[in-house]
Amino acid sequence: MEKKQGFFSALRHEVVRGLSPSRSRTRSRSVSPARSSSPMTALSWGRKNFTGGGGAGYYVTQPELLIERSGSLRPVMEGPDPDEGGGGGGSVGDSKRLGSGLGNWVKGQLSRAPSVAATAAYRRNDLRLLLGVMGAPLAPIHVSSSDPLPHLSIKNTPIETSSAQYILQQYTAASGGQKLQSSIKNAYAMGKLKMITSELQTATRTVRNRNPSKAESGGFVLWQMNPDMWYVELSVGGNKVRAGCNGKLVWRHTPWLGSHTAKGPVRPLRRGLQGLDPRTTAAMFAEAKCIGEKNVNGEDCFILKLCTDPETLKARSEGPAEIIRHVLSGYFSQKTGLLVHIEDSHLTRIQSNGGDTVFWETTYNSSLDDYRQVEGIMIAHSGHSVVTLFRFGEVAMSHTRTKMEESWTIEEVAFNVPGLSLDCFIPPADLKTGSVADSCEYGQEERGKGNNSVALSAAHRAKVAALEN
Repeated sequence: MEKKQGFFSALRHEVVRGLSPSRSRTRSRSVSPARSSSPMTALSWGRKNFTGGGGAGYYVTQPELLIERSGSLRPVMEGPDPDEGGGGGGSVGDSKRLGSGLGNWVKGQLSRAPSVAATAAYRRNDLRLLLGVMGAPLAPIHVSSSDPLPHLSIKNTPIETSSAQYILQQYTAASGGQKLQSSIKNAYAMGKLKMITSELQTATRTVRNRNPSKAESGGFVLWQMNPDMWYVELSVGGNKVRAGCNGKLVWRHTPWLGSHTAKGPVRPLRRGLQGLDPRTTAAMFAEAKCIGEKNVNGEDCFILKLCTDPETLKARSEGPAEIIRHVLSGYFSQKTGLLVHIEDSHLTRIQSNGGDTVFWETTYNSSLDDYRQVEGIMIAHSGHSVVTLFRFGEVAMSHTRTKMEESWTIEEVAFNVPGLSLDCFIPPADLKTGSVADSCEYGQEERGKGNNSVALSAAHRAKVAALEN
């Protein structure tokens, strides 16, 4: 037990030490052996070179800057490997090839071959789909943790609104109180997680994964700093996903598709709303309405519902992809006042050039458990998410439904970490937001009948908006 505590504490210290400009601050936790001996060095902050070949890839650590400063940022899709016949790594340049996207991934699930090479390729694509959809989703709207909660008002206020305001005040008090939360300038969390694609359904067949051993294991590190800055890094199954926000833009990076920006206003990371950031959570539901009550896992809860405004939906839409709705619902325990369940659903409509209309609906359901105090703040130390990716359209018998699951536990949480500075949230250099068509993939069935570059470009941007918003 002592070895486990030393390992996580040392990892946190090494991460913070790497962030500190002086790199010499005093350790506040136990010391462990050299960083290279840690089994989770994939989560250490530093530049990584991804090398792939022969169906497998590995990382080589470079003792350089915190965030990679070279390479262009491309708005690309996060999902299945666009180069199905390529090596395990899949360089950013290779992502310019136009694969068949989720369509080919679905076909692969239904016709899996017993060969070792095919199994490795399918496993790689499964993992990339999981990380693309579940790795770093964003909240529906822009909020700032520094925004004050609305004053509780009953006069001339709809009962749904005043009830929601009262519930949020109870939640803030149960989470540690507004005064204590206002004293937090930055935060750190580290945890473990497991991801699995549990079910795939088409119009004619359903495939279920009944083998828990096929789940991909990994870990993540999350840093947050006022105002509106965050950075998350996930390492799962030999692949690393990074995402961050410097308060002005949100970016993501995957080793197989490169880096890109998120369209629309700056938004918080959804993972922070999963019991790790009560102040931002309260701000997120500040404009919500109480729509009733529901029993969730044996606990009576109030339901607060937040609908994204049309202006934000329009700003997040791009080309032929129109985001129709994005709704966030929070379930607050009537007994403890804490958030115990969160549901997030958004629907995107894509009108391909000369083709049929296709809809993408993504639904996240997350249960939050094991609330414990950390420096006076109530933090959920475990949880489980179920994500459903549903594609349907005007063509009969063309729908697909993919079900993914994630379980996580929080190992360490700390607030007001010394040495954390603005430099830790600088995005990669050479930001390019207009090259989405150059590096993202799109399913052949959704490209439309036209083969010209304009049609392809519009289709690419549509796919990005559908799976990332």
